[in-house]
Parts: sequence; structure tokens; C-alpha cells
Amino acid sequence: MARIAGVDLPLNKRIQIGLTYIYGIGKGRATKICDEAKVDVNTKVKNLTEDEAVRIRNIIQREGMVEGDLRKAISMDIKRLMEIGCYRGLRHRRGLPVRGQRTHTNARTRKGPRRVVGKK
Repeated sequence: MARIAGVDLPLNKRIQIGLTYIYGIGKGRATKICDEAKVDVNTKVKNLTEDEAVRIRNIIQREGMVEGDLRKAISMDIKRLMEIGCYRGLRHRRGLPVRGQRTHTNARTRKGPRRVVGKK
């Protein structure tokens, strides 16, 4: 079982896809990590040698935040916006779209289910 950054990677996936199971790593970043670690992107996770896994772990630790640290940083950024009372912070506080989308119609993902008024 390959465990990198506190995440168990699926054994039957290619390493490029397996790394995307780590929060903060997408396909592009996974490809760069594999290139830097000199690991073929088509190698299955179960066929990784211990040396390759260690090289990948070291690169991920060195190159930036993933998993818990990244989640914490993002939540702190949102809390900061809400505390200073900027427009984006107010939108976060009210649970409305932050990036200028319309709310007259749509926006159901942020607003939640419709509240029915005057239902009989």
C-alpha cells in the first residue's frame, strides 16, 4: 500500500492519477512530480519501488502545501476575508456566490434548496 502525504493511493491506478487523490495535487502537478522524481507516469502504484515512493514523498514535502496544511490555509484566508468585512467576506458569510455570478435565478449550489413561501 503506497501511503504518501497521509493518503492511501489506489493500487491499480497509474501513479499520475493516483497522486491526484491527494488534496492539492492535480494532473499537471502530478506529472511534474513524476518527471522530477524520474518515475514513469504510466507506472502502476502497486509497482512503485520504495526508493521511488521516497523520492515522490520528498518532492511533495518540499514543493508546497497539500492536504491538511492547504485546507487550513484556505479556511484561514476565508476567515480573514470575513473578519475584515470586505465584499467577498460578506458573500461567504451569507452563503452566496462570491465571484460575481447572478443570483436571481440559479446559484442553487451556494444558496441551498428553495425555501417555499406560502405553500398550502
